[in-house]
Amino acid sequence: MPQHVTAGLDGSAESAAAAEWAAREARLRQVALRLLLVSDGPAPTRAATETGTAGAGRDPAAEFLAGTADALRGRHPGLEVRARRLTGRPPAVLAREAAQADLVVLGSRGLGSVRGFLLGSVALATIVRTDRPVVLVRPQRRPGPAVPGEEAGAAAGSVVVGVDVHQTCDATLDFAFGEAALRGGRLRAVHCWSLPPFGRDALALEMALREMRPDIARELRNVLAPWRQKYPSVEVTELTPVGGVSDRLLQSAAGAALVVVGRRIRTARAGSRLGPVAHAVIHHCASPVAVVAHD
Repeated sequence: MPQHVTAGLDGSAESAAAAEWAAREARLRQVALRLLLVSDGPAPTRAATETGTAGAGRDPAAEFLAGTADALRGRHPGLEVRARRLTGRPPAVLAREAAQADLVVLGSRGLGSVRGFLLGSVALATIVRTDRPVVLVRPQRRPGPAVPGEEAGAAAGSVVVGVDVHQTCDATLDFAFGEAALRGGRLRAVHCWSLPPFGRDALALEMALREMRPDIARELRNVLAPWRQKYPSVEVTELTPVGGVSDRLLQSAAGAALVVVGRRIRTARAGSRLGPVAHAVIHHCASPVAVVAHD
């Protein structure tokens, strides 16, 4: 079984934030952290391929990788940090490496200074190539102090999960409940739904809302029941807002420590892709977003 968290690096502020988030996550899980820098340029020298300490020559990529590893070891004493530089097409390499990890953490909207990594849609391409959970992290506008031994930055706030009561999403819920348990046991489960059109009849709209909401809430409660039993320490808040799924989920996710969305494992004619809700949350949510593949 996997026993480490993997973070992808590219020299950007986004990837540095991802590495820090991954380090805190690894501490919560009590597993090792693995740092990967993947480029599609010339193959690195052997000395730069396996990097453990700073001073790996004047190669900017190797220096960044080594410096990041050393900085994380300093901020997180006792955390095992391994660093590797690999060559190849980043999505394919990251997807291959993801198969050996508990989860993969990448910088969101990374525009890397190291050629060839996380440019354009590489992060999205990685997500659809793996069935392992992938977390996308943005840099904090006001980062808190990195105090050795402090895990509050990873644990503060609730975990929010988007739930579709009409589809099986066991993998998504299991991941979300597990993350909530690691962070002290607070989870917001959100199922968004829409009313049928009633034109401008406000009274009919209000009556439909009053009649339908209890049924929607009951469906959500039934879906969550097995996971409440499996994770009894998790305090669950059930939310059933009316409106567009993406907009309402983003509103419910404000201030969350982690937002979890599902991705159905499917292949379109043009290749694997994300669904519209996951795509919207990835691009517009300020909190870290975990994308979890499910059947």
